[in-house]
Amino acid sequence: MTRFEWQRSSYTAANNTCVEVRTVNGLVELRESDDGDVIMRTTPIKFAKFLQGVKDGEFDHHADFTG
Repeated sequence: MTRFEWQRSSYTAANNTCVEVRTVNGLVELRESDDGDVIMRTTPIKFAKFLQGVKDGEFDHHADFTG
């Protein structure tokens, strides 16, 4: 997989409703797989800080773990 290819979590399995991520021109891009026209861009440092918050459970109250 190249850095320009969209990557999705292995947790999505066959489900196509997920967030995808890639790196292009030094920026991290995120999009929803079912709405690929909307792309959010951020720096690798900001993305790393966000991921750390996710790993620490800071955003769990936003998630639905039933599906």
